[in-house]
Amino acid sequence: MSVPPARPLLILKTGDTFPPLRAQAGGDFEDWVRAGLGDDGALPVRVIDTRHGADLPAPHTVAGAVVTGSHAMVSDREAWSEALGGWLADAVRQQTPVLGICYGHQLLAHALGGEVGYHPGGLEIGTVEVEPTPNAAADALLGALPPRFAAQVVHHQSVRTLPPGAVPLARNAHEPHQAYRIGPCAWGVQFHPEFSADAMRGYIDALEPTLNAAGHRAAVLRAGVQATPEAAALLGRFARLCAATA
Repeated sequence: MSVPPARPLLILKTGDTFPPLRAQAGGDFEDWVRAGLGDDGALPVRVIDTRHGADLPAPHTVAGAVVTGSHAMVSDREAWSEALGGWLADAVRQQTPVLGICYGHQLLAHALGGEVGYHPGGLEIGTVEVEPTPNAAADALLGALPPRFAAQVVHHQSVRTLPPGAVPLARNAHEPHQAYRIGPCAWGVQFHPEFSADAMRGYIDALEPTLNAAGHRAAVLRAGVQATPEAAALLGRFARLCAATA
């Protein structure tokens, strides 16, 4: 009897990094996510660029999905983004595991009735300290995190109001919704588990004139960049969770 092929783990691409950084850091968002998921062969990984009218498979036919970051803004409500939001809402209803990163985190919240907009405190960028909420202790994805951990961030917009029924899982002084879960297996993280320290420094370098003009002191931010192994480990944990439920 033939064994049916394993359901794929999707990387849903929603944007591109800066071209110089793509060359410097060895690929784009989807490549960094794929590297973080690991290469144990448990699940085939399929990348779909959602911005160009690609057909998305039905959520029940995939093992899970990671939604990447983007330089776009969820509040612009572009047609491709709204269509992806509808797919994410279906995935949550069908209990297909989902991990939204930055833009993906915001789009997941928007799709399920949350509010997304520009953060009143402005841009958050660099390596920051994040604190899990008490709810995180029993969470399948974030439960292994320490009481405080370092994470890479770069975002103008945020989830201003969580969707109904969402469980807040992590926060910091700037951003009260650094992570949440909705349903049993859909998560959003505002921070970037796929970013290496080099990628984070690359973003600070690319935005240096804007940062300095806004009083952020790019040199200080750059000096504060560090590795973020606890945040990065979430990608491999998500892949194993998807494999276990596939």
